[in-house]
Amino acid sequence: MSVYKEFSDHELVALLKESDQVAYTEIFCRYNKLLYSHAYNKLREREEAKDIVHEIFYSLWAQREKSLPTTNLIGYLFSAVRFKIADLLSKRTVQNKYIASFQNYIDQQPAYTDHLVREKQLRDIIDEEIRALPPRMQEVFKLSRYEKLSYKEIAGKLNISEETVKDQIKKALRILRIKLGLFVFLCIWLNIF
Repeated sequence: MSVYKEFSDHELVALLKESDQVAYTEIFCRYNKLLYSHAYNKLREREEAKDIVHEIFYSLWAQREKSLPTTNLIGYLFSAVRFKIADLLSKRTVQNKYIASFQNYIDQQPAYTDHLVREKQLRDIIDEEIRALPPRMQEVFKLSRYEKLSYKEIAGKLNISEETVKDQIKKALRILRIKLGLFVFLCIWLNIF
């Protein structure tokens, strides 16, 4: 094996193409630490740097009969390491974006769901207070707010004056403000909504 240490890269590649395992071992011993150092300097992670260098040498052996450089073996190996690092970093970037996006979605879901639950609870409370209004006032208020009818349309539909409609709406709003205003204040104070 000491003879192989004296061979040039070109001679080792020629022997490697003939499946010479000793030539492969010499190439590995000659460039493993150098390639690892290069990969580690770029990644700053030992295991990933080792994995990349091992993949490069595995590929070198697997491709020995097909496509090996005839000149500049070290340039070929460094290029392979740079390509693997770029590929890894690209995949990592996509993975990190996906994870961040998914985490953002998860973080927003409970707040959104919680908001919907609280909104429904508040709507139920408002509906309950509207149902507690006197029947005629309740009817006028619902036609105004839910069916979006004008005072004139409500007056025509219920056969009452526009002034009565206006008065009923004003009283309904005053009652709801008093009842719901205190409720909303308490909810805010107790941090419920």
